[in-house]
Amino acid sequence: MQPFLEQISILSLITFLPLVGMVWVLFLRDDDRIKKFATWFSVIPLILSVLLWFGYDKDAGGFQYEAFFSWIPNVGINYHVGVDGFSVPLIFLTTLLTTISLWYSAGVIQTRVKEYYAFFLLLATGMLGVFISLDLFLFYVFFEIGLVPMYFLIGIWGGPRREYAAIKFFLYTLAGSVLMLLGLIAVAFNTPGDNPFTLVRGGMTSDWLTAAPIPFASDPTGALAVAAFLGFLIAMLIKVPSFPFHTWLPDAHVEAPTAGSVILAGVLLKLGTYGLVRVAMPLFPEAFQMLAVPIGFLAFTSIVYGALVAMAQWDFKKLIAYSSVNHMGYVTLGIVATVAAVNGVTPEALAADPMLAENLEAARVAALDGAALQMFTHGVITGALFLLVGLIYDTRTHERDFRELGSGLWRTVPKYGTMLMIAAFASLGLPGLAGFVSEFLVFNGAFRVGLAGNQPLLILTALSVLGILFTAAFILWKVIQMLLLGPQNERWIGTPDLTNNELAMLAPLMFFIIAFGVYPWPILEFIHGASQSLVAHMNVDANLIEVARAASAALTSLR
Repeated sequence: MQPFLEQISILSLITFLPLVGMVWVLFLRDDDRIKKFATWFSVIPLILSVLLWFGYDKDAGGFQYEAFFSWIPNVGINYHVGVDGFSVPLIFLTTLLTTISLWYSAGVIQTRVKEYYAFFLLLATGMLGVFISLDLFLFYVFFEIGLVPMYFLIGIWGGPRREYAAIKFFLYTLAGSVLMLLGLIAVAFNTPGDNPFTLVRGGMTSDWLTAAPIPFASDPTGALAVAAFLGFLIAMLIKVPSFPFHTWLPDAHVEAPTAGSVILAGVLLKLGTYGLVRVAMPLFPEAFQMLAVPIGFLAFTSIVYGALVAMAQWDFKKLIAYSSVNHMGYVTLGIVATVAAVNGVTPEALAADPMLAENLEAARVAALDGAALQMFTHGVITGALFLLVGLIYDTRTHERDFRELGSGLWRTVPKYGTMLMIAAFASLGLPGLAGFVSEFLVFNGAFRVGLAGNQPLLILTALSVLGILFTAAFILWKVIQMLLLGPQNERWIGTPDLTNNELAMLAPLMFFIIAFGVYPWPILEFIHGASQSLVAHMNVDANLIEVARAASAALTSLR
């Protein structure tokens, strides 16, 4: 027992404290006590995640705060956790949105309160566990835990079609999970070493990327390797969700309670893109590179299709749901640019320009920086948007249709209009707000990789810019012009504006939208080091970089 106790870390506390809170909630009877206890208890993991943010050594990089003990030793499964620059911001985002969601729910959830808060705290444990897992089997277990509470949150506390939306959500994600399980088994049987499930070879190490075992090493692009990769890929694309696996998302968002929509868009969608970065990219670099262009086409389709369909929506919630398909497409495009192959970079070209390969590596890092940053910024922006929809729908107008809400809402509720204006402009990528920085980095890296010798990626990236135009169109038309501006709708005159309590809920989200738009380095500092390590691990340009360095050294000696 003593070795186990010695290994308990801050990560385990952050992850399992919500589970402790869930058990505690089950023994409480009074609804008001349950709401207050669960909300205040969720602040403890939030404080710990802040300490984790400031305690992580960005100069050292790599995985830190690791904990390791043998869980199922006969098959090489371990409880192995740790965090790096990709996971620290997402852990903070999860704890922040969980606290805000429970805080908001206290004012609107009146039925089966105990079950609601218990499921929400269980969901928090599942989400946090994904971001700390360094064992592939442990990653899968936490990935699945969140499926059950989200199903009940939609199915019990959702809208009129909640049962249909909940079942659709469950079946889609369960299908992806089955494929991922098959891929996981294939990896276990085709990975050398005693611990086939671990993402870190040799126990605890901060240098997990260079030590990680590569499955299918003898035939990384063979049929079995590609099939295993597709199992993971489809599971993650369903979760993102990417076209054509996205159809569960609008129904789930429209029918989910407001807090469920906040956590679904803010965190649960990120499990898919995080899985691509944490699992698919390092374990299947060659297979991912081989299929990069088809995956890039799915990303482009998600970007443009998501924006166009969002433009056609009259339901405020459904509009934001389809905008999430659009914005998560940018994340996928950045990941694709990180692994995409390039052609035409010959030794002669490198001899003439020894910095060519290093510049290509920098472009890949920029694209991955943008993708990882977009995970965080989308969570903050879309979380704020869904919260604002709930604030006008649940407690004031009980309308989400733009045609019924009418115009001039900013004049009626000026504080609400100001908050919505900031979040809407951040969503369309206005410079100075957080959404712009991540999208710029994605396009910067993707264009540079495409120009280096991947014409299909270059074309897809150029066409994806249309998504920015279409996003601006539906945000300006539907949200800004139709809802906030114009003559005042007399139907809503007298509608109360945001209270101080509601402003306090929105304040941290607005802070990060503005702060990371003006000065993004405090979060990019985490992400950049992790991106560099992952790009170096994948060795997509290793031979080119070595040739370039040799040519550069030769030229230096001649001078």
